[in-house]
Amino acid sequence: MHNNTVFPKITVTKKQERNVRNGSLWVYEDEITGMDTEPRNGSIVDVMSMKGTYLGSGLWSAASKIRVRLLGDNPNETYEEAFWVRRVNYALAYRKQVMGEDFRACRLIHGEADGLPGVTVDRYEDVLVSEIQSFGMEQRKEMLYQALLDAFAQDGLKVYIYERNEGELRRKEGLEQTKGWYTDPGREKVIIDECGIRYEVDIVNGQKTGFFLDQKYNRLSVRSLCRGLKVLDCCTHTGAFALNAVKGGAAEVTAIDISAAALEEARRNAELNGMQEKVRFIEADVFAFLDEALEHRDAYDLIVLDPPAFTKSRSSVHNARAGYRRINAQAMRILKRGGYLVTNSCSHFMTRELFMEMLRDAANDASRDVRIVKEDHAAADHPVRLKDPSGDYLKFFVLQIV
Repeated sequence: MHNNTVFPKITVTKKQERNVRNGSLWVYEDEITGMDTEPRNGSIVDVMSMKGTYLGSGLWSAASKIRVRLLGDNPNETYEEAFWVRRVNYALAYRKQVMGEDFRACRLIHGEADGLPGVTVDRYEDVLVSEIQSFGMEQRKEMLYQALLDAFAQDGLKVYIYERNEGELRRKEGLEQTKGWYTDPGREKVIIDECGIRYEVDIVNGQKTGFFLDQKYNRLSVRSLCRGLKVLDCCTHTGAFALNAVKGGAAEVTAIDISAAALEEARRNAELNGMQEKVRFIEADVFAFLDEALEHRDAYDLIVLDPPAFTKSRSSVHNARAGYRRINAQAMRILKRGGYLVTNSCSHFMTRELFMEMLRDAANDASRDVRIVKEDHAAADHPVRLKDPSGDYLKFFVLQIV
């Protein structure tokens, strides 16, 4: 009973009850044993144990294998507009606190970690880019967007909202894939300043929401290491690690990517910062390039590996692990003694444990003794709930060949 609001009741298995009590925020289709009434798609439901104990409430999704995305365990919550406004304002207050000056370009809403399942909102100056991957949140987006617009208006800033609802997960939720302005049109290309480097963000056609904000402070870690070094940035994408290497005083910087469009973007970013003469951009497959570098005995002092996710499902983890192992072993072989390998994985299926195990195998393959200099995660605007580690997708390691 929620202040006289009665929600449909969904009963789950003992296993799912245990998972929910341990912090899991998703209830899967095959863990549901019964319901007192057929819920309307996108509506709020109460999740109950086999013994009839209330476990929490969440959004019902009729098409997805994830049938319920939990929102909370307060039996008195009505989940009306005030609830959603409160969640949005809490997310914004947190970012203002932890991001400081970087609040101008950061993630504002990070899905389950902010209690807004399936919702991503990134800010690039006066443009907010949104992606919604949950049926229930799609139905409530007007409330979320209005809360965002109101919050910025209170700070005297007019912002524009662009939707990038193109993700594959939307199909699984029974939602169409679309993109376009939710508000009046704003700028399609926005220049942001991240830690003293300027980048052009393509709101409409850039990857994901236009730019990868999660590596913000990891790029600074690279910058701090580069003075006087010969640096190779693999899978450079927008050129961010390469430009940070230049800013950090690298003697020589080479940036490679297989995508001509990505390299074009990286070149534009180099020009924006007057660094076009300082970086050599090469269109190449990373595996082939590293093989060739080894053949020609090209030695680098620091190599950055930041490939796209090699796996987007649990079933392909084994193949992905082989890809990561090969690329890391190649880099370790090329590096001079004392050189640094900055290696990343952005796939949450490649867990930290699997990634560490893979790095040990790669070091053995390369006959290299390697030590960990630093380990990090995504920036603080991408928080992770302690009880829900699935959100901890980014692995960032700085290693040294000793």
